[in-house]
Amino acid sequence: MSLFLKSFARPVCSRAGSIYVRNSSVQSNVVSRTFATTKIRQVDPYSDVKVTDRFSLKGKTILVTGGARGLGFAMSKAIAQLGGNIAILDSLPEPVEEFHTLADKHNITAVYEQTDVTSQSSLESAFASVVKQTGGLNGCITAAGIALDAPFLEQPWDICQKILAVNVMGTFWTAKLVAQHLIERKQGGSMVFIASVAAQGLKVPLQTLAIYNMSKAGVKGLVGPLAVELGEAGIRVNSISPGVIASPMTDGMIWPALDDMFNNAAPMKRKGRPSDLTPTATFLLSDASEYTTGADFLITGGLHAGVSPSWLNKT
Repeated sequence: MSLFLKSFARPVCSRAGSIYVRNSSVQSNVVSRTFATTKIRQVDPYSDVKVTDRFSLKGKTILVTGGARGLGFAMSKAIAQLGGNIAILDSLPEPVEEFHTLADKHNITAVYEQTDVTSQSSLESAFASVVKQTGGLNGCITAAGIALDAPFLEQPWDICQKILAVNVMGTFWTAKLVAQHLIERKQGGSMVFIASVAAQGLKVPLQTLAIYNMSKAGVKGLVGPLAVELGEAGIRVNSISPGVIASPMTDGMIWPALDDMFNNAAPMKRKGRPSDLTPTATFLLSDASEYTTGADFLITGGLHAGVSPSWLNKT
């Protein structure tokens, strides 16, 4: 293992320092990274800065994958409402019509690129394009994701591979591009991954989502390691784990019994709305959360804790 690490050790990036391996007396390996000094805004806790001002995204530019519609667009819209610029990457040829109104309405920059997050060349090309158009990024939300509801023994290889490619590698490679960019800018930043209640190692009632659970657990599992590895560069990494949220994806799954579960199984006795997620997403991107990293935020109406007794008794 020691020889393997030594032979493959390379610089992290031209401006971010280096990686090296040092043998210890107990035959363990220590991997260290030294980042260039990052300029982080220091907040005086006794100053007169208003709490509400710290939630502003004015002057920040956020990349959103899967932002053409649904939850991704809802979060993009919320960013714009708080004064942030948005750069959306999505596989759809065009975003929802409302996207085209955001720039003028909120006096921000709004950029859209059709992208395949499962293709390295497509993702890297689109990423370079939005950086050039916006002048630089301050963070990201990785909301691109797909699901399959089918019994475990009936989940086909090709669709499973597609789900892993979109949900896991799409998140991983976007995070890699954004982290490299933020390190080069030396200003820190925030990355927010969209995981799921399904990432918690539990089975959602009435649904069989094995490969989706696995993929979202992978997304959630990336948070802690990156929060530690990138923390000294001033980059914060967190995730949001939604429960059942109304969206084009969940709408496409509905059948009567499942619709009843969506609306009644959570202890809060309703399906989630995109607006239930947007405050947490924008908080994590803003200066209000500058001491928050390595965390997963469960927004499930309580479904992660258990199902509603009245729904359980009814079923």
